[in-house]
Order: sequence, then C-alpha cells, then structure tokens
Amino acid sequence: MTNRNVSLLFGLFTLSGFTGLIYESVWSHYLKLFLGSAAFAQSFVLAAFMGGMALGAWIASRATRRIGNLLAVYGWIEAGIGLAALVFHEVFEWLTQASLDSVIPALGSPLSVEIYKYTLCGLLIVPQTVLLGMTFPLMSGSVIRRSPEASGHHLAMLYFTNSIGAAAGALAAAFFLLGWIGMPGTMRAAGVLNLVLAAVVLSLARAGEPRAPAAAPVAGAVPASTYLVRLFLAGAFITGASSFIYEIAWIRMLSLVLSSSFQAFELMLSAFITGLALGGLWIRRRIDRIADPVRFAGLVQLAMGLAALATIFVYHASFDWMAWVLRVLQRNEESYPFFNLFSHAIAFAVMLPATFLAGMTLPLFTHVLLRGGHGERAIGQIYSANTLGAIAGVLLAVHVLIPEAGMKLALVLGAAADVLLGAWLLRYSQAAFRRAYAFAALIIGMLAATATARANVLEPDRLSSGVFRYGLATLADSEVFFYRDGKTASVAVRRHTNNSVGIITNGKPDAAIQMDPDRPPTGDEYTMVMAAALPLLIKPDATRFANIGFGSGLTAETLLSHSAPREVDTIEIEPAMVSGARSFIPRVIRPYRDPRSGIAIEDAKSFFARHGKRYDVIISEPSNPWVNGVAGLFTTEWYRDIKRYLAPGGLLVQWLQTYEFNDRLLGSILAALGENFADYEIYEMNGVDLIVVAVAEGKVQRPGPLPAKEAGFMEQLKRLGITRAEEIAALSVGTKSGIAPLFAPLAVRVNSDYYPFVQLEAPRARFNGSIATAIPTLLLSPLPIFEMATGSPVTYLQEPVPGYVPSLNLRTRSVALAIARGLLERSAEPLQNGDPAVMTLLLALKRPGALCGPVPSKAAIEQLHRAAELTLVKLAPEPRRALWIERRWIDCARAKLAPSVRERLDLYAAIAARDAPVMLKLARALLQQGGTRNGGDDWGRYLLLTAMLGAQASGEHREAERLWREYGTALYRGGVIPPHVSYITNLN
Repeated sequence: MTNRNVSLLFGLFTLSGFTGLIYESVWSHYLKLFLGSAAFAQSFVLAAFMGGMALGAWIASRATRRIGNLLAVYGWIEAGIGLAALVFHEVFEWLTQASLDSVIPALGSPLSVEIYKYTLCGLLIVPQTVLLGMTFPLMSGSVIRRSPEASGHHLAMLYFTNSIGAAAGALAAAFFLLGWIGMPGTMRAAGVLNLVLAAVVLSLARAGEPRAPAAAPVAGAVPASTYLVRLFLAGAFITGASSFIYEIAWIRMLSLVLSSSFQAFELMLSAFITGLALGGLWIRRRIDRIADPVRFAGLVQLAMGLAALATIFVYHASFDWMAWVLRVLQRNEESYPFFNLFSHAIAFAVMLPATFLAGMTLPLFTHVLLRGGHGERAIGQIYSANTLGAIAGVLLAVHVLIPEAGMKLALVLGAAADVLLGAWLLRYSQAAFRRAYAFAALIIGMLAATATARANVLEPDRLSSGVFRYGLATLADSEVFFYRDGKTASVAVRRHTNNSVGIITNGKPDAAIQMDPDRPPTGDEYTMVMAAALPLLIKPDATRFANIGFGSGLTAETLLSHSAPREVDTIEIEPAMVSGARSFIPRVIRPYRDPRSGIAIEDAKSFFARHGKRYDVIISEPSNPWVNGVAGLFTTEWYRDIKRYLAPGGLLVQWLQTYEFNDRLLGSILAALGENFADYEIYEMNGVDLIVVAVAEGKVQRPGPLPAKEAGFMEQLKRLGITRAEEIAALSVGTKSGIAPLFAPLAVRVNSDYYPFVQLEAPRARFNGSIATAIPTLLLSPLPIFEMATGSPVTYLQEPVPGYVPSLNLRTRSVALAIARGLLERSAEPLQNGDPAVMTLLLALKRPGALCGPVPSKAAIEQLHRAAELTLVKLAPEPRRALWIERRWIDCARAKLAPSVRERLDLYAAIAARDAPVMLKLARALLQQGGTRNGGDDWGRYLLLTAMLGAQASGEHREAERLWREYGTALYRGGVIPPHVSYITNLN
C-alpha cells in the first residue's frame, strides 16, 4: 500500500473517532433519560464505553496474529457499528418503556432497580463499544504491517487522528447535530458515516495486506520479558485510571466555572480529548528516535503527575478569568459564541498540560513492547489495560474519591499515582543512575502532592460563587458555612448579610429563605410555599403527595404544616442536598421529623416506576432547565409518563421560570405540558417564577377558602403577607385555553426527550440574561385582553397587600386600589410602600381644575391616561364604575371638559364597562380622526388595541384583521410586536 493510501487510512480513522464520540455523547443523552442523573449517565457511559473498548481491544489482541487481512475485518466491524446505530433509537424506546411498565414495578428494592437499570444500559451500548474497542488494534496492526520500521510514528499518528476526530465529534453533536436533527437523527447520521467509512475501507482491503512482521526485539531495545510486559500493562492500567480521575474531577470542578450546562460539558470533554490528541501528535516524529523509551515514559508520568497538581492552581485562577470574561463581554446573542470560545480556552488552560503528556503514554507503552519483540498483540493489550484503568478511575472518582475526599484531594491522589508509576518506570530504565532517578522522582512528586493538598486554594467561597452567572470570583456579602462535593453535584449553603440563607448546587442558587422572622421573606419563599399551598386549597381532600426535588425543604415543610396530607414522599437524587438543607432548621424541620415524611434518594422516574403508587398531587420543583439533564423533567415524554402516577382527579404542580429564559423556551415547555394534560392554570409568584397546576381530565378547579383551623399552614401564608383567599386566587394568570394562543405565533418545537430544544437553547438564554416576557407583558397590559378574550373569571383585591409582596398580579391590583381610593376619597395618602409614581399621579389629577378648561395641561392628560392604564384592568367592577363611568372625582361638569378629554373619558368608560361594541366604535372613530396626531404613537397604539379588542370580543374578527392591516404597520414601525399585541391579532 502506498504512502498515499496510508494517509487515507489516517483520514478514515479520524472519521471513526468523530462518529465514536458522537455515539458516546448521544448515548449519555439517551441513558440519562433512564438513569435519571446526567452525572450518573455520563460516568456510566464513560465506564461502559471504556469497558467495552477494553474487552474489544483484548479480543483483538488475541486474534490479530491469526487474521490475514486486518483492514478487511476492521471494515466489517465499522459496518456493524453503523448498522447498530441505525436501530438504536427504536431498541432503546422499546426496552426502556417495557422496563418502566413491567419490570421495574416488579422489583422490590432501590438496589435491585439500580442493578437492573445499569445492566440494561450496559446491554444497550456495550456490544457497540466492544466493536469500537477492536478498531484501534486492527487499524494499527494493519498500518504497521505495511511499514513496521515506523511503528512508533504510525501508532502516535493513529492515536492523534482518532482523538482529534473524537474532539470534533463532541463539538459537532453539542452545537450542531442535536439541535438540527435531534438524538435519533444524530445517531443515524453517525451510523451512515460508519457505513460509508466501511465501504471505503473494504474497497481498499481488496488489495490485500502484508504478513505480520516476526515478533523479535529491535536492535538496542530492551527485550519484552514477562516482567517488562507486566510492568507496562500495569502502567497502562494505572495511567488510564489516573487520567480519568483527572477527567471526572476537572469536569466537576470546571462546571463551577463554566456552568453545568450540556454545552459546557461537551467543551470540557473536547478539551480533554484534544489534549490527548496533541500529545500523540507531538511524539509521533520523536518516538522512533528515543534511545531509552522506558526512561522517557517514566519522566512523562512524573511530569504528568506534577502537571496535574499544577492544574489545581490554574483552576483556582480560572474563576478570576471567567469573571474578567463576563466583564468584557456583553450579555447578548452576538457574544454567546465568544463566551463558549473563552470557556473552551479556560478548559484547555486547566487540562492541556497534563492531557498533552497523557496523550504520549499509550503510543509510548505500546512502542516499548513492540520494540521488545512482543508482537502485534501488544497494541490490543496495552489499549485494553489502559481502558480498564479508565473504568477503575471513573468508578473511583465518582463513587469514592470525590464524595469522600472532595475534588481537590481526588486530583492529588490521581497525581500521586502517576508520580509513583513514573518512579517505578525509572527504576527499570536503562539509565546509569536509574535508582537515584527513581528515588528523586518519588521525593519530588510526594513533596509536591503534600504541598498541594495543604495549599490554601479552592476555598468553598470561591467554589460556590457562581462566577459563570454573576461574574464575581467571590461574593463579599455572604459566607459559606456548608460545602460538600456529592456524587452528582457540589452543594453549598451561604448566609448573606441580611440573614437570608441560600442553598447552592454547582454554583447555582436553588433556594433561599429569610431566617429572620422580622424581615420580609425572599422571593423563593413565595414559590416554595405556594407550590404546596395551591394544591392543598384546590384539592383539600388530597392525602398522598410526591415532591420532586428537595431544595430547601420548604415545600415539604408547608405540606406537612397542614393536617390533610397522610403521606409526603420527597424524591431527591443528591444526598448532599438533603444534608445541606438542614441549615434551614428551625424554619424547615418537619421533613426530617414528621412521620408522614419520606425522603427517597433516587431518580424520580425510577422511584415512581418502582413503587407504582398513585398520588393525589405530584409537585415538580427541579433545578433550572439549562442545567445538564434537568430539561428532561420538562418534556412531553416526562409529562406523558408522570400522568400514570396521578390518582383520578390528581394534580401536577410544576414550577417554571421566566428569568434567564425566553418565550420560545417557555412556550415549548407549555406545549409539552398541554399535549398531555387536559387543562392547566398558571399562577404568578414573584415576577419571575410561575406555578402551573395541571389536570389530566376536566378543568383545574379554583382555590377554596383558607382553612382557618390549620394554624401551622396559616402561619406559612401569613409569613408571605397573604391572609385572604382572594389574594391567592388573584395570583392566577390564566388557563390553558387562554394561555396557549399567547405562544402559538412562536411556532416552537414541543420540548422532547429526543429533540431536546430546551436543553440546547436554555444555556444561551441564561448567558444572555433574557426574560420570558409574554406572561408579564400580558399581566401589565393596559387593556383587559385576557378577561374579554376568554371570558375567564377574574379575582380582584378588596384590600391592598403589604408592600413587600413581590407578585406582579397582587402589586398592580394594590396600586389600582390606591389610585381609586386616592381619587374617589379625595385623599392623597400614599401606598404602604410610598410609591412615588402613584403620588405624582394623584397630585397631578387632584389639582383643582386639572382636567377642566379648553386646553388641559399635557402633564394632566398623561397622568389621566396613566391612571386609566393602571386601573381599568386591575379594579373590581364597582370601583371601576365609580372611577370611570360615574367619574365622581372630576370637579367640573362634562360641558367644561375639553373635547379631547371627553373623548378619552368616554373611551375609558366603555373599557370599564367591558362594552366591546362601544370600544370598537369609539376607538375606530378616533383612529379615523387621526389619533396619533392628538396623542402620538403611544395613544394611537392604545386606540388600535382597544378597537381590535372590541372587534374580537364582539365576534368581528375580520374587522380586527382590517384594523391591523390599516394601522398596525405604521404604529409598530420597528417590527417588534409585543406579545399581548400578537395575542389580540391572533384571536379568532
């Protein structure tokens, strides 16, 4: 075979690495749907991937001497991998659904469920990984047979090409393929590439292949004695273990700097693999000229251990680098690629020195045995031992070192293993002073490891700062008094200077509680308490509750403060979360002590499938959807499955965010929910959090009266400033029939397990700091759009709520009450929170004769319209009538009002009366008279929306369309149409 064909094989092996990492990436997506935790899925896929590769390499090492045409066998194996990929999706769906339906319910314990789940996942991917493991020995043997004199160069080059292809595959899957064609399409595309690759290889294999060279030592090389073979197989195992201890520790550490999104994980994985590839590339031209490869390998291992120790200090500085990056970058769409680029650079800075050295080890170790006359089997044996070590490293890091010793000590122990291996190899080199070298290496390495372990770096305050979110390496206004590296996440608890306490997962705050009873509650408290209060009030006969996600424990605390629940099961996948939440005692105590409370450390899907219970209420409060794996609790498949565990008439209560989100993401989740539930009602909590209550059949009922006899429960509500049933009902935004059309114009894809729109797009929204504005805009609309369009009942306040209550619904209703009372009662008393805007409005309108006379002041007209916008939607019918129809607060007769004021007041009266035909008539007439000339574009837009709402509510949909065509383009010149405007235009 010519050099040109050898180069072609290198290129084909690059493609093999590309598809191999696509499989690993997509498998982790698939398996986390079944295993639950993204961290567990990733570590399991990594272990299974390496285990299958080790077995495949071992099989190949045993068979290569007997195979006449290695390239042909390699081609058929690539074809088998491709065919398996084409059917993987259907096989996965069938097996996992059958398991959830039939097998898991029959298993008796969490342990047996976990054993079954991991066994099934192994059966799903290990056969393909065994085939993948055979590819490197077969391709390497085939190439070396053609030019055995350059065996070292070819080994290193194959290692480089396969690894660099793998790094590209990880990035292609994360940033292109999954978003374009989803998980099934990505898997099938990789399968097709494998089949094309196989076809090309098999065509090349027809030319035949030279015989394997005789297994004899090269002149000057150390003969491959039994001891030397065992030494290097053991060395391959140890360096594989240490390398993957590094990988797991680095990924966990960097998730605190780069965030724990899926894209961040793939960037880290790509950096790790690229470092390995570059190490192989560097050594390819040098490996055949190394006089004492054993000594060189020992020095590489020593340097790798020292480099790994140094990464701890580089990592410490990476928090400051990320803080700088976020200071110089604007948080917008254009900067997001640069943020990912900088994140990739930080991952390289941490990983590259050690991974560069690690990339030399596999070619070096294999080369030593080949030179020593061990033959082709050395390729598969070294590869197999290395991958077996990788499995051990993954299992040790995930299940022992990180949870027991922490990320820093896990890294130190991995480095110590590399140093010991380096000293061991130096002891058996050909150097004259090999024992002295070995002893010096041991002393230097152990001193460095000890000094690093004792170094005052990676303090909890820095690790829990959430620098990727706040742009600060440390937070000055708080102290960390709990920190633990768990199996799936690092959990911290912070106390702020205002005495609020927050629990943090991987740098992201998940819940905060104000521990001082004399201070106002945090916004999170409204969400957590109301997630429990709403189902208790909507379904007072509910007795069995499941709560997904422990958080601070306040939701479970609120449920247990009521006597109705007989069973409250809280499902949490990370034990450190439950331990950290003890910091909220005594505010949260019942989940730990109440006999009705059960805390299960388990994946939610497995918990429900194993127990088979049917609950009256299931509350889902996971972390934010941009966190890797969490978006799976917001998909149509999840909602389809969770319905099965609701009793007849049961409620699903779902937390949703609007911050660091956008309307497309929110609409995608609501579409997934709407596909599976007959009705839902959305409640607004604090301006940024929503609670959705859904039912599988029928309609969501309205909350009932407050249970005055439930003292503990009432105390929880009183703490929020809520003392009347109307205040809870007034939190409602709307039901499915009214809300779904709000998002329909966006035409977004339904969030799905297999087309993970939210998982892929939410990290971008988090970086941009965008907000889902559709619902807040509807809440702040100056017209009663939702009320008139849907006919849904509206709850109004009779009394204002305390000034610290954060709900937009309640605050705007309180403002409306204050304006009405200030005008009607001829009083300018401010709101409880002293709202200066309201004071300005009242003072302007209560000035004697403010609206009277032929030419009222521009300021008076502006404040009149502002008063209308704030009150026409949020006031109950009686005060609305007094304010805008009877108008007892205006101190002059109608005849003394300017025509422009009379026109406005007549229009406001029609809106107050919810008289759609008159709204249409008056607003249309004013538009035809040149509404924009008499009040500018803002007044013109108000008239247009009033006319269109009147037309839609009157059933004159074509007239609404005509009005929009005639005036809409001129009044909305920028092309940006607010969601509530789109809502009106799309009603029919």
